[in-house]
Amino acid sequence: MRLTMVGTGYVGLVTGVCFSNTGNTVTCLDVDPSKIEKLRRGQSPIYEPGLDELLERNIAAGRLKFTLDKDEAYRDADAIFICVGTPSDDRGHTDLRYIERAADDIGAVLKALGPKAAAKLIVVKSTVPVGTTHKVRDRIRAAAGEGIRFHVADNPEFLKEGDAINDFNKPDRVVCGVEVKPDGTLDERASELFRTLYDPFVRNGHPIYIMDILSAEMVKYASNNFLATKISFINEMANLCEAYGADISRVREGMCADKRIGNQFLYPGVGYGGSCFPKDTLACIMMGETVGVPVQVSRAVHETNQRQRERFFDKIQQHFKGAGGLAGKTLAFWGLAFKPRTDDVREAPALTLIRRAVGFGAKARAFDPVASETAAHELGENPSVTITRDLYDAAAGADALVICTDWDDFKSPDFQRLGSIMSRRVIFDGRNLYRTGQMKELGFVYHSIGRATVGG
Repeated sequence: MRLTMVGTGYVGLVTGVCFSNTGNTVTCLDVDPSKIEKLRRGQSPIYEPGLDELLERNIAAGRLKFTLDKDEAYRDADAIFICVGTPSDDRGHTDLRYIERAADDIGAVLKALGPKAAAKLIVVKSTVPVGTTHKVRDRIRAAAGEGIRFHVADNPEFLKEGDAINDFNKPDRVVCGVEVKPDGTLDERASELFRTLYDPFVRNGHPIYIMDILSAEMVKYASNNFLATKISFINEMANLCEAYGADISRVREGMCADKRIGNQFLYPGVGYGGSCFPKDTLACIMMGETVGVPVQVSRAVHETNQRQRERFFDKIQQHFKGAGGLAGKTLAFWGLAFKPRTDDVREAPALTLIRRAVGFGAKARAFDPVASETAAHELGENPSVTITRDLYDAAAGADALVICTDWDDFKSPDFQRLGSIMSRRVIFDGRNLYRTGQMKELGFVYHSIGRATVGG
């Protein structure tokens, strides 16, 4: 099948590479010449384990190409997947300008092809507010003119950064939204195309759900909002544990033994970040406000998450309160990405904490295995922030170590070396990587989440 991906960001690139790897001919379109040139050389602009190998293999096989030419990308495609960014503001209002631009461009090409051309399937894969795919349909129709045939659909992605290739190749489920015909049945052509495309990926027996477009759009928001709720819930329980002297690690074990609850996304920490959970939770709040439906749980989830970062920063401030505050202190930060196995720093707790610390006069020295470049770009030039190439370089001379990301690199450090190079043996662990008894034996002052402070 001939496919086009509009946008070579995280979703578009992973989707295009994985589809090409099952024999489809895929063209990836972008407006950034430097990105397209890099991709043509087989170099991925994002860090994702396993992506570079598949990228090189399918370029060499002639199944995957990259272009700046919209006519070339759209003209011969059987299906066009819109995978452009949909950024949102701090209230959850989604910026659809890139979606709208893609719809206009597609409509113009369809108009040039004329009414005798085979009907293409236009798939919105970007995460969009409910009702957007129908707006895309109307916009394409307006640009293409009367008599032009095409179908629209929605196909939300469920890719975890750091494990996206595996998620795409072995999905828990595939969700496809297609148009409902006047007689109440679903669009058979679009449904069959989706089944053909995804059949190689669901031979593990996991389902393909074909449903109406509005429901498919909502599945993505409902799923991410629920996972965000679990994270905020366990953080709230961790805060109660601290107040009453309970241990969240033991509480979590007791909770998760109940098979109705399970153990996924129930790890206490400094809160969620990334491009999905914050944006999608805010989008649910915004959608509720738009139609006058209260979404109080979603609002509480978001507010709890934001407070969790402030609460953790308050621990740091309180520790140094008797030592003249943070002014003049040096804090080491391990982990800049919002989660391990990615270089994505969007909404990363580490960046929030670094900015807060620097704002109070501290100096920050930071290390991340892969996100140093993206973090440096996001933080900008600041003489108070140094990004190092080694975790021990970051900790050298530090008054405290702040752990923000649970990279494997940080789970078993040389504690004797660490203690010898730091000015003070103080750790603020936002991911509960270490045992409290171990920290006590090693002589560290150890602050974690939902557990008693050691040595403080």
